Amino acid sequence: MAGLYLHIPFCKQACHYCDFHFSTSLGRKADVVQALVRELELRHDYLGGAGLSTIYFGGGTPSLLTETELLKLFEAIYQYFDVAPDAEITLEANPDDLSAAKLRELASAPVNRLSIGLQSFHEPHLRLMNRAHSGEESRRSVRAAQDAGFDNLSIDLIYGVPNPAGDHGIWQHDLQEAVALQVPHLSCYALTIEPQTVFGRRLKKGQFRSAPEEFVAQEFEMLLEASRAAGYEQYEISNFARPGRYSRHNSSYWQGVPYLGLGPSAHSFDGQSRQYTVPSNAQYVQGILERHEVPATREDLSPTDRANEYLMTSLRTSAGCSLAYLRQHLGVDLAAQRATYLQQLQHDGWADVTSDLLRLTDRGKLLADQITLELFLA
Repeated sequence: MAGLYLHIPFCKQACHYCDFHFSTSLGRKADVVQALVRELELRHDYLGGAGLSTIYFGGGTPSLLTETELLKLFEAIYQYFDVAPDAEITLEANPDDLSAAKLRELASAPVNRLSIGLQSFHEPHLRLMNRAHSGEESRRSVRAAQDAGFDNLSIDLIYGVPNPAGDHGIWQHDLQEAVALQVPHLSCYALTIEPQTVFGRRLKKGQFRSAPEEFVAQEFEMLLEASRAAGYEQYEISNFARPGRYSRHNSSYWQGVPYLGLGPSAHSFDGQSRQYTVPSNAQYVQGILERHEVPATREDLSPTDRANEYLMTSLRTSAGCSLAYLRQHLGVDLAAQRATYLQQLQHDGWADVTSDLLRLTDRGKLLADQITLELFLA
């Protein structure tokens, strides 16, 4: 089985931290939807006939799709792909979109999982990030989704947001609010300042200061403690779930399962290569609807590329990196090639290392990107 991702590149307004591809002009939304339908036809054989076990509408803001647009996409998906009866079908949504009428539409569609981008319950933080909803809408949207019959819910939160007091009270309150909502899944991300964002430009001009690394690390530790106390399992650095409620779609990324990505800026992976679609709505629509071809570039992965990708994804998960898999399937004896560094990781308490497994400790997760880069193969 495989996964399908559809990128819906539209938002009501630009969040100040976001560097994903999107547009705040909805003028081309109908064209992009039509191009997605056509791309489903053009690329239906990309997965070699494999059925779909997960479908994910990401963005952007997929909850901006009308009922007609969403059903048009589902009609094409089911026409060109074999969708498993128990497929996990996720749609990302913003709280301000989830009216009672919208939730009824989604409940009547094949969508069976919602990922709601709350980010915070704290009004000043929501305004700082330029979110379009309020703290009360954060709470209300989750309760409304639960009342509409969605028990498979995930909420997004952001920590490491600088505040004038310089304390952790706001994050502690956000965690308490999230736990009280009793959702089965939490996705929690440290605020990252990317250069081509509003925060990035303000930082360069001296108009914004990011939180100190120690402050962010402390809030990560608070997250680990609070989530465990509430019965969540950290199955990936940024993802926490009740037992048995892991995101099947995202887990497939970390496990190297093939997936097809549709829409501008989407990525695809067939096991041997990656494909990257142009991050431009106009070029995407023109390529698909006028030239009947996907405007994308392809990268064939060498054995070293595949080993590095496995290191990058597996080290983020609770399962860790299987050294046996690297040896037997990718021809890499990491224990021999990086023996000194692995011993250092073990000695310093950053990782647990056995003959068959490399797994980061809680301390090591704070340095996951740095450790991964050090382990990358040339």
